[in-house]
Amino acid sequence: MTHPNHAPKDVRQDAPQDTTAHTRRQLLQAAGLSLASLAAPAALAQAGWPNKAVRLVVPFAPGGTTDILARAIAPELSKTFGQPFVVENRAGAGGNLGADQVAKSAGDGYTLLMGTVGTHGINRALYDKLPYDPIKDFVPITLVAAVPNVMIVNADKARAAGINNVQDFIRLAKSQPGKLNMASSGNGTSIHLAGELFKSMTGTFMLHFPYRGSSPALLDMLAGNMDVMFDNLPSSMPHIRSGKLKALAVTSNQRSSALPEVPTIEEAGQLKGYEASSWFGLLAPAGTPTDIVNRVQKEVARALNDAGIKEKLQAQGAIPSGNTPQEFTRLIDAEHTKWAQVVKASGAKVD
Repeated sequence: MTHPNHAPKDVRQDAPQDTTAHTRRQLLQAAGLSLASLAAPAALAQAGWPNKAVRLVVPFAPGGTTDILARAIAPELSKTFGQPFVVENRAGAGGNLGADQVAKSAGDGYTLLMGTVGTHGINRALYDKLPYDPIKDFVPITLVAAVPNVMIVNADKARAAGINNVQDFIRLAKSQPGKLNMASSGNGTSIHLAGELFKSMTGTFMLHFPYRGSSPALLDMLAGNMDVMFDNLPSSMPHIRSGKLKALAVTSNQRSSALPEVPTIEEAGQLKGYEASSWFGLLAPAGTPTDIVNRVQKEVARALNDAGIKEKLQAQGAIPSGNTPQEFTRLIDAEHTKWAQVVKASGAKVD
């Protein structure tokens, strides 16, 4: 017969050790499950991206070059990733409204921006207050294309006024200070700044009329309501080829292969150092996973290297890119420095 004090004594000595070990195991298991539950959704969402439609925000009205380029690559991305890449136009404030919307979106890969030299190169210097930070609030993905601007006038009005070249236009503008109207796709766009730089370098004064994109501005150019515009070449090209708009010069420092007969403004206007081209690229909200950024960049580069797409864009005056996120980041940094100097020299400012 066992002594009545032996069993309880053994139990009292062993039980606390077993209970403590069991409790520790439970705590460790609970902690492990908790960490897994926190990490799993993000990992799974990232691994399965995209499992729903992706928004591609264009911060200008339909029909302009930003919109043209977005709609050129969206179908290719849709085919590759098996989910719709839906272009959404959010025009206003020189691209700031659409850019701000993307800046404040979740960095989960489901909202992208077709940014421009305006939204990510010019506006920081032009506006006293921006609702977003073009550097901190975004992750650059890839430069889609670089595009020269083109100085255009209504062909019928040009014939009536005897405007055949840039020098003719400068003489007309100087003879009628403040009476000519200059259209743009919005405050802070390269189209606006190209005109401001032209005004400052020629000593002319024209009234600036900002629109919510190139397309509505071009409608008034075609109707003869505006006198001049420094538009992105792709959006103006169909109207130049139709003969309704006359191209006086391109704003790049070299002639465009799409319009080789058209001189640069530096050549035609005898304005040494004049250069004001545009670029367009994909960006994502800050915090977007690196592997998503790299996957999108790789597929955009592949699409832009397709012979059919490349030929189509080049025919419109665009120069396709598809560079790496690192290269695009360096371009944006350089453009901030360049355009800050242009804005200062031109005296342009938007409150």
